[in-house]
Amino acid sequence: MKKKLLFVINTLSRAGAEVALLEILQKLDEREFEIFLYVVTGQGELVGGLPDHVRLLNPVFCADSVLTGKGRRALVKKVCQSFVKNGRIIFKIRYVMKNLVTMMKEKRLRADKLFWRVLSDGADRFELCFDLAVAWIEGGSAYYVADHVNARKKAAFIHIDYESAGYTRAMDQDCFGEFENIFAVSEETKNHFLQVYPEYAAKLEVFHNIIDQERICLKALEKGGFSDGYGGFRVLTVGRLTGQKGFDIAIEAMKLLKEKGYAIRWYVLGEGEQKKALLRKIQGLHLEKDFLLLGQTENPYPYYAQADLYVHATRYEGKSIAVQEAQTLGCAVLASDCNGNREQIRDGEDGILCELNPRVIAEKIEELYLDEEKRKMLGEEAGKKKITYEEQLHLFQSLLE
Repeated sequence: MKKKLLFVINTLSRAGAEVALLEILQKLDEREFEIFLYVVTGQGELVGGLPDHVRLLNPVFCADSVLTGKGRRALVKKVCQSFVKNGRIIFKIRYVMKNLVTMMKEKRLRADKLFWRVLSDGADRFELCFDLAVAWIEGGSAYYVADHVNARKKAAFIHIDYESAGYTRAMDQDCFGEFENIFAVSEETKNHFLQVYPEYAAKLEVFHNIIDQERICLKALEKGGFSDGYGGFRVLTVGRLTGQKGFDIAIEAMKLLKEKGYAIRWYVLGEGEQKKALLRKIQGLHLEKDFLLLGQTENPYPYYAQADLYVHATRYEGKSIAVQEAQTLGCAVLASDCNGNREQIRDGEDGILCELNPRVIAEKIEELYLDEEKRKMLGEEAGKKKITYEEQLHLFQSLLE
């Protein structure tokens, strides 16, 4: 008999953890596993990329990204419905108010983290019993698998610097005690999780993201990419428009480069809640033609291939899929010296690490703009990195033995 395997994720919007999930769903053998997927928010534009053999359990699904205006409105509606669905309304309200007060006291308001428990408790329930249930990401999916899924074994994945992302033990309500295995996507992610949960060291392992380098290289050859006819130096960043990704600092760095008169244009692929604020900042610094928010695209890989430099100036990371994609396509990469990025880049060998500061970022971009040979060397070294997934798949399949 096939083993019943359930994956749970918060959304199916285009982001690193979601892309990594699609990769592992493609790689798992449908002859061995009966694979199910449940999405806590019930929405995301990547739903069309699910393999045919994966059964989506959501009775209703919205294909709008939670990073767009329409998608956010749908998410707000979902949160409101979740307060009522499955009862325990008073408990849900008390949970939100208690954690909101704590966030306000610590001046770390993270609304997206605040409502994962409500969404989990208001999510659909199923009578199915699974051989393995996997919470693919922290937050709502971890709460849901821990509290509301019937499975012989349970595993959780951590994709982010846990403390910096704003999660706390009070929010989690010790949900990780329900998991036999916990996986972090990098050594740094593992170490930061242990700062919050040292008692789970024995069941915490590293499980690196799976990406299909061959497919990425083929898709980079497809039609697409830049269409503005610009003949100067192109800088690219791919990521959600959130505070974590540091686009406010990137815009200020672009202003410094513009003041020096360099023929440089910076492009960003992604959507997010900070888009309006970032556009105001761009307009305020008169960078409308120099720092371009292009939105999301189904195939970002031709942009990587056509860019002169990839910049990843984030405040913190788990392990960036975007950096791995850029390296796969032989891009010279400049990244902030922060958690996650340090593990992916050997400074001065296959990329550059620098302080998250507008002046320093501008100086490093200027240096690479003027030194084509160095860019070429960094890109060639980055392109030599080979990512295999056999070990990860074996580790994953061993959970079912």
